[in-house]
Amino acid sequence: MILQQILTEKIQKAVQDLFDVTLEKVEFQATRREFEGDITVVIFPLLKLVKSNPVELGNRIGDYLVQNVAEVDRFNVVSGFLNIVISDAYYLNFFNEIKNTNNFGFVTPKEDAKAIMVEFASPNTNKPLHLGHVRNILLGSSVAEIIKASGKKVYKTQIINDRGIHICKSMLAWQKFGNGETPETSGLKGDKLVGKYYVEFDKAYKTEIAALMAQGKSEEEAKKQAPMILEAQQMLLDWEAGKPEVVTLWKTMNQWVYDGFAVTYNGLGVDFDSYYYESNTYLLGKEVVQFGLEKGIFEKDPDGSVWIDLTEDGLDRKIVLRSDGTAVYMTQDIGTAIQRVKDNPDVGGMVYTVGNEQDYHFKVLFLILKKLGFDWAEDLYHLSYGMVELPSGKMKSREGTVVDADDLIEEMVVTAREISEELGKLEGYSEEEKAKLYTTIGMGALKYYMLKVDPRKGMMFNPEESVDFAGNTGPFIQYTYARIQSILRKADFDLSKDVVVEIHEKEKELLKQIEAFPVVIQDAAKNHSPALIANYTYDLVKEYNSFYQSVSILGEEDEMKKIFRVQLSKKVGEVIKSAFGLLGITVPERM
Repeated sequence: MILQQILTEKIQKAVQDLFDVTLEKVEFQATRREFEGDITVVIFPLLKLVKSNPVELGNRIGDYLVQNVAEVDRFNVVSGFLNIVISDAYYLNFFNEIKNTNNFGFVTPKEDAKAIMVEFASPNTNKPLHLGHVRNILLGSSVAEIIKASGKKVYKTQIINDRGIHICKSMLAWQKFGNGETPETSGLKGDKLVGKYYVEFDKAYKTEIAALMAQGKSEEEAKKQAPMILEAQQMLLDWEAGKPEVVTLWKTMNQWVYDGFAVTYNGLGVDFDSYYYESNTYLLGKEVVQFGLEKGIFEKDPDGSVWIDLTEDGLDRKIVLRSDGTAVYMTQDIGTAIQRVKDNPDVGGMVYTVGNEQDYHFKVLFLILKKLGFDWAEDLYHLSYGMVELPSGKMKSREGTVVDADDLIEEMVVTAREISEELGKLEGYSEEEKAKLYTTIGMGALKYYMLKVDPRKGMMFNPEESVDFAGNTGPFIQYTYARIQSILRKADFDLSKDVVVEIHEKEKELLKQIEAFPVVIQDAAKNHSPALIANYTYDLVKEYNSFYQSVSILGEEDEMKKIFRVQLSKKVGEVIKSAFGLLGITVPERM
């Protein structure tokens, strides 16, 4: 049982015994640095139940805890805050209990636990993955791992947007300008080759628009009448009609893209349990509309279109079926969600990793699914995130100015190599070991920099800053882990024995940080925030480095203290590795 659970029960009993009232919730916070204490209880909420002043209340509860709770050593009261000092014995007992525990802080899912499906990536098949996709992929993958560590079964999925006018534009441009070019003949990854022709389409389209405008057409007329867009629209109609040659080209070019995406996913270290394709799902949901009409959830307008009125819920009226009977994106998303639960009956909730420009869409989607009566709709979450920008500004895919994900990965590895060589830390490494280390550092820098920011916030990504070996960065944390492994390699004694020592102040601070890890995992899962894990790890590493600089470890003359400090170092290293694993980051054994 963790400290907060122990203290909650004891404080509730104290309030019952002292004041004969029931305290439903105990509010804790970290003790401020300028005061003595390991954990602080906020007294103010109790004033609603007991007529007294906060200092008197704090002193009475503190006295009760000292007398009745073995874990409490002493206390002090500052205004309405009860600062509690926990006994060294508690922390030693805690450490001896967990020091040989594998995956400390992780909860194993129960066999009958409901699963959470996490959707992320979900790209279009007309271009390579870019910097914005990288944030999406890293967030979704990390949140899936965190939810799994919190004790839930997790499925990782994506929906690939493989149909529509965007892919027809690439297909048409390839037909016109490609001369039969393939990934094999061009040496380009398939997604990059298809993306190249998406850009070629835009160039040709703009040339045609300019020519039509020179003939006196308005810009709007020119955009609608340009031959390129008319041909692309016809190609889409041909695809929907199942025209063999169009479908064959569509399958061929999409496969090029899937093969290219697979390389990028592998480079980012992510995988999926299932894939959904828009070409298979775009008709889903239409039968649900009929069900909703029968139940009075949807309403039909005179022109035959079907709507849902959400004005009483603070939203607006939303179309779910056009007058010609064709589905809209909302209909498709309704049908896809239902299909996923049919495919995986143990799914009890879903997380959608999609940029914040779709906030309103998901509010509507979730509300419709609730009104349709699906119990799992109560546990739907939009993992909304802000956009990523570079110091050079925003990206535009149609103009080919997007930061390609593969190029970014390569740049991170190159930057890691340059900085590592500059620091001169690689003596005795083989070329193969160096290459592996550069990848570990570069990818650790990228992932940590992306994930340490609250998902809801937009961010500026600076590759060079992310690979700094000092400060709140992945490489700084990786270096501390490697330092700990160096200590362990030099420790030629038994680390399994329990020891009883007088705890140094720096050791106690480290133990407090370690004890918080299970709570941080649960909070990160609840809030769908890898940033909580990232910044916890940074705080742990800062605390360890302060400990490392303040006490002697292997040079300690007292045998028991030396063993304890190495054991403590080992556990810190394990927690760093576990926490970074939740972020998809590997740690090097030496740097």
